[in-house]
Amino acid sequence: MDVRLNGRSAIVTGGSLGIGRAVAERFALSGANVAIVGRRADLLNEACEAIRGQAATKVIAIPGDVSRADDCAHIFRTASEVFGQVDILVNNAGSSKKGKFTEITDEEWNFDLQLKLFAAIRLCRLAIPPMQARRWGRIINVLNIGAKAPLGGAAPTAVSRAAGMALTKILAGEFAADNVLVNALLVGRIRSDQWVKRAESEGKDIEAFYAEMGETMPLGRIGTGEEFANMACFLASEAGSYINGTAINVDGGASPVV
Repeated sequence: MDVRLNGRSAIVTGGSLGIGRAVAERFALSGANVAIVGRRADLLNEACEAIRGQAATKVIAIPGDVSRADDCAHIFRTASEVFGQVDILVNNAGSSKKGKFTEITDEEWNFDLQLKLFAAIRLCRLAIPPMQARRWGRIINVLNIGAKAPLGGAAPTAVSRAAGMALTKILAGEFAADNVLVNALLVGRIRSDQWVKRAESEGKDIEAFYAEMGETMPLGRIGTGEEFANMACFLASEAGSYINGTAINVDGGASPVV
Protein backbone atom coordinates (compact mmCIF):
# COMPACT_ATOMS: atom_id res chain seq x y z
CA MET A 1 0.00 0.00 0.00
CA ASP A 2 1.41 3.36 -1.04
CA VAL A 3 0.25 5.70 1.73
CA ARG A 4 0.42 9.31 0.61
CA LEU A 5 -0.18 12.69 2.25
CA ASN A 6 0.07 14.81 -0.88
CA GLY A 7 -1.25 18.34 -0.38
CA ARG A 8 -1.51 18.02 3.40
CA SER A 9 0.32 20.06 6.02
CA ALA A 10 1.26 18.86 9.48
CA ILE A 11 2.58 20.02 12.83
CA VAL A 12 4.68 17.51 14.78
CA THR A 13 5.63 18.53 18.32
CA GLY A 14 8.71 17.02 19.88
CA GLY A 15 9.94 16.71 16.31
CA SER A 16 13.68 17.14 16.66
CA LEU A 17 14.57 13.66 17.92
CA GLY A 18 13.38 10.07 18.13
CA ILE A 19 9.77 9.26 17.36
CA GLY A 20 8.82 12.84 16.49
CA ARG A 21 11.63 13.20 13.99
CA ALA A 22 10.80 9.82 12.43
CA VAL A 23 7.14 10.84 12.06
CA ALA A 24 8.07 14.19 10.55
CA GLU A 25 10.41 12.51 8.07
CA ARG A 26 7.81 9.90 7.08
CA PHE A 27 5.17 12.58 6.56
CA ALA A 28 7.50 14.70 4.41
CA LEU A 29 8.57 11.72 2.31
CA SER A 30 4.89 10.87 1.86
CA GLY A 31 4.16 14.28 0.38
CA ALA A 32 3.17 16.48 3.34
CA ASN A 33 4.49 19.87 4.34
CA VAL A 34 5.76 19.55 7.91
CA ALA A 35 6.44 21.94 10.78
CA ILE A 36 8.61 20.36 13.44
CA VAL A 37 8.48 21.84 16.91
CA GLY A 38 10.91 21.60 19.80
CA ARG A 39 12.55 23.58 22.57
CA ARG A 40 16.18 23.17 21.45
CA ALA A 41 16.73 25.26 18.34
CA ASP A 42 20.06 23.59 17.48
CA LEU A 43 18.62 20.07 17.36
CA LEU A 44 15.47 21.32 15.67
CA ASN A 45 17.36 23.04 12.87
CA GLU A 46 19.59 20.02 12.38
CA ALA A 47 16.56 17.75 12.02
CA CYS A 48 14.87 20.22 9.69
CA GLU A 49 17.85 20.39 7.35
CA ALA A 50 18.21 16.60 7.31
CA ILE A 51 14.55 16.10 6.38
CA ARG A 52 14.65 18.87 3.79
CA GLY A 53 17.55 17.07 2.14
CA GLN A 54 15.33 14.04 1.50
CA ALA A 55 11.91 15.53 0.81
CA ALA A 56 10.44 17.67 -1.97
CA THR A 57 7.93 19.37 0.32
CA LYS A 58 8.15 22.36 2.67
CA VAL A 59 9.77 21.52 6.02
CA ILE A 60 10.11 24.23 8.64
CA ALA A 61 11.38 24.39 12.21
CA ILE A 62 9.41 26.30 14.83
CA PRO A 63 11.23 26.61 18.16
CA GLY A 64 8.81 26.68 21.05
CA ASP A 65 7.81 25.32 24.43
CA VAL A 66 4.38 23.71 24.10
CA SER A 67 3.89 23.83 27.86
CA ARG A 68 3.29 27.58 27.35
CA ALA A 69 -0.01 28.81 25.96
CA ASP A 70 1.60 31.72 24.09
CA ASP A 71 4.09 29.40 22.40
CA CYS A 72 1.27 27.07 21.29
CA ALA A 73 -0.48 30.04 19.70
CA HIS A 74 2.74 31.14 17.97
CA ILE A 75 3.44 27.63 16.68
CA PHE A 76 -0.01 27.18 15.18
CA ARG A 77 -0.10 30.69 13.73
CA THR A 78 3.33 30.30 12.10
CA ALA A 79 2.55 26.92 10.53
CA SER A 80 -0.80 28.21 9.25
CA GLU A 81 0.81 31.28 7.69
CA VAL A 82 3.57 29.32 5.97
CA PHE A 83 1.44 26.41 4.74
CA GLY A 84 -1.93 28.10 4.37
CA GLN A 85 -3.58 25.54 6.66
CA VAL A 86 -2.85 22.74 9.11
CA ASP A 87 -4.48 19.41 8.27
CA ILE A 88 -2.63 17.11 10.66
CA LEU A 89 -1.57 17.62 14.26
CA VAL A 90 0.71 15.18 16.07
CA ASN A 91 0.97 15.87 19.80
CA ASN A 92 4.22 14.12 20.63
CA ALA A 93 6.00 16.40 23.10
CA GLY A 94 7.22 15.02 26.41
CA SER A 95 9.43 12.26 27.76
CA SER A 96 8.79 9.78 30.54
CA LYS A 97 8.86 11.07 34.10
CA LYS A 98 8.21 8.86 37.11
CA GLY A 99 8.89 8.78 40.81
CA LYS A 100 7.58 7.85 44.21
CA PHE A 101 4.08 9.25 44.59
CA THR A 102 4.64 10.81 48.01
CA GLU A 103 7.75 12.58 46.75
CA ILE A 104 6.35 14.13 43.56
CA THR A 105 5.87 17.84 44.16
CA ASP A 106 3.05 20.06 42.94
CA GLU A 107 5.57 21.75 40.64
CA GLU A 108 6.50 18.41 39.06
CA TRP A 109 2.84 17.46 38.61
CA ASN A 110 2.09 20.82 37.05
CA PHE A 111 5.04 20.68 34.67
CA ASP A 112 4.13 17.20 33.48
CA LEU A 113 0.48 18.06 32.94
CA GLN A 114 1.30 21.31 31.15
CA LEU A 115 3.76 19.62 28.79
CA LYS A 116 1.81 16.45 28.02
CA LEU A 117 -1.86 17.25 28.54
CA PHE A 118 -2.45 20.99 28.35
CA ALA A 119 -0.19 21.33 25.31
CA ALA A 120 -2.42 18.87 23.45
CA ILE A 121 -5.57 20.62 24.71
CA ARG A 122 -4.36 24.03 23.55
CA LEU A 123 -3.12 22.91 20.15
CA CYS A 124 -6.28 20.89 19.49
CA ARG A 125 -8.39 23.90 20.43
CA LEU A 126 -6.52 25.92 17.80
CA ALA A 127 -6.46 23.24 15.12
CA ILE A 128 -9.99 21.86 15.28
CA PRO A 129 -12.12 24.88 14.19
CA PRO A 130 -10.38 25.32 10.81
CA MET A 131 -10.39 21.53 10.35
CA GLN A 132 -14.14 21.60 10.95
CA ALA A 133 -14.57 24.37 8.41
CA ARG A 134 -12.72 22.31 5.76
CA ARG A 135 -14.37 19.07 6.93
CA TRP A 136 -11.01 17.30 7.07
CA GLY A 137 -8.55 16.85 9.89
CA ARG A 138 -6.34 14.29 11.60
CA ILE A 139 -5.09 14.47 15.17
CA ILE A 140 -2.72 11.90 16.66
CA ASN A 141 -1.91 11.97 20.35
CA VAL A 142 1.29 10.11 21.19
CA LEU A 143 0.92 8.46 24.61
CA ASN A 144 2.48 5.34 26.13
CA ILE A 145 1.19 1.93 27.11
CA GLY A 146 1.08 3.05 30.74
CA ALA A 147 -2.01 5.08 29.78
CA LYS A 148 -3.94 1.79 29.61
CA ALA A 149 -2.06 -0.28 32.16
CA PRO A 150 -0.29 2.01 34.65
CA LEU A 151 2.13 0.47 37.11
CA GLY A 152 2.96 1.53 40.64
CA GLY A 153 5.62 4.22 40.61
CA ALA A 154 4.67 5.40 37.12
CA ALA A 155 3.33 8.82 38.13
CA PRO A 156 3.18 11.51 36.95
CA THR A 157 3.57 10.41 33.32
CA ALA A 158 1.08 7.53 33.45
CA VAL A 159 -1.55 9.89 34.83
CA SER A 160 -0.88 12.55 32.18
CA ARG A 161 -0.99 9.95 29.44
CA ALA A 162 -4.20 8.35 30.74
CA ALA A 163 -5.79 11.80 30.65
CA GLY A 164 -4.52 12.14 27.09
CA MET A 165 -6.32 8.93 26.16
CA ALA A 166 -9.57 10.26 27.63
CA LEU A 167 -9.06 13.50 25.70
CA THR A 168 -8.58 11.48 22.51
CA LYS A 169 -11.88 9.66 22.97
CA ILE A 170 -13.79 12.84 23.82
CA LEU A 171 -12.51 14.71 20.77
CA ALA A 172 -13.07 11.72 18.50
CA GLY A 173 -16.72 11.55 19.50
CA GLU A 174 -17.33 15.28 19.41
CA PHE A 175 -15.83 16.01 16.00
CA ALA A 176 -16.36 12.81 14.01
CA ALA A 177 -19.30 14.37 12.15
CA ASP A 178 -16.92 17.04 10.86
CA ASN A 179 -14.51 14.41 9.50
CA VAL A 180 -11.92 15.36 12.11
CA LEU A 181 -10.50 12.02 13.20
CA VAL A 182 -8.64 11.75 16.51
CA ASN A 183 -6.59 8.73 17.55
CA ALA A 184 -3.81 7.86 19.97
CA LEU A 185 -0.66 5.84 19.42
CA LEU A 186 0.78 4.25 22.54
CA VAL A 187 4.52 3.84 22.71
CA GLY A 188 6.20 0.77 24.13
CA ARG A 189 9.95 0.45 23.97
CA ILE A 190 11.11 2.36 20.91
CA ARG A 191 14.63 3.52 20.09
CA SER A 192 14.79 7.13 21.25
CA ASP A 193 17.00 9.81 22.74
CA GLN A 194 15.84 9.09 26.29
CA TRP A 195 17.26 5.56 26.04
CA VAL A 196 20.52 6.94 24.62
CA LYS A 197 20.81 9.23 27.63
CA ARG A 198 20.06 6.39 30.02
CA ALA A 199 22.67 4.14 28.41
CA GLU A 200 25.24 6.93 28.67
CA SER A 201 24.41 7.50 32.33
CA GLU A 202 24.98 3.80 32.99
CA GLY A 203 28.17 3.71 30.93
CA LYS A 204 26.74 1.23 28.42
CA ASP A 205 27.06 0.97 24.66
CA ILE A 206 23.72 1.93 23.18
CA GLU A 207 23.41 -1.08 20.88
CA ALA A 208 24.23 -3.45 23.75
CA PHE A 209 21.69 -1.57 25.86
CA TYR A 210 19.00 -1.96 23.20
CA ALA A 211 19.81 -5.66 22.82
CA GLU A 212 19.51 -6.17 26.57
CA MET A 213 16.13 -4.43 26.67
CA GLY A 214 14.97 -6.42 23.66
CA GLU A 215 15.44 -9.70 25.50
CA THR A 216 12.39 -8.90 27.64
CA MET A 217 10.17 -8.09 24.65
CA PRO A 218 7.79 -10.57 22.96
CA LEU A 219 9.41 -9.86 19.59
CA GLY A 220 12.90 -10.16 21.05
CA ARG A 221 13.81 -6.58 20.18
CA ILE A 222 12.67 -3.03 20.74
CA GLY A 223 10.99 -1.00 18.01
CA THR A 224 12.27 1.75 15.75
CA GLY A 225 10.99 5.25 15.20
CA GLU A 226 10.33 4.34 11.57
CA GLU A 227 7.98 1.51 12.59
CA PHE A 228 6.06 3.93 14.77
CA ALA A 229 5.99 6.54 12.02
CA ASN A 230 4.49 4.08 9.55
CA MET A 231 1.37 3.73 11.70
CA ALA A 232 1.16 7.48 12.24
CA CYS A 233 1.32 8.06 8.49
CA PHE A 234 -1.44 5.52 7.88
CA LEU A 235 -3.74 7.19 10.41
CA ALA A 236 -3.03 10.62 8.93
CA SER A 237 -3.83 9.49 5.40
CA GLU A 238 -7.02 8.72 3.48
CA ALA A 239 -6.20 5.05 4.01
CA GLY A 240 -7.16 5.51 7.68
CA SER A 241 -10.40 7.34 6.94
CA TYR A 242 -12.63 5.07 9.08
CA ILE A 243 -10.39 4.82 12.12
CA ASN A 244 -11.43 7.18 14.89
CA GLY A 245 -11.27 7.18 18.69
CA THR A 246 -8.77 4.35 18.96
CA ALA A 247 -5.71 3.94 21.15
CA ILE A 248 -3.32 1.68 19.26
CA ASN A 249 -0.41 0.00 21.03
CA VAL A 250 2.81 0.27 19.01
CA ASP A 251 4.78 -1.87 21.40
CA GLY A 252 5.61 -5.23 19.83
CA GLY A 253 3.02 -6.93 22.04
CA ALA A 254 4.42 -5.74 25.37
CA SER A 255 1.23 -4.28 26.82
CA PRO A 256 -0.86 -6.64 28.99
CA VAL A 257 -4.04 -5.08 27.59
CA VAL A 258 -5.27 -4.58 24.02
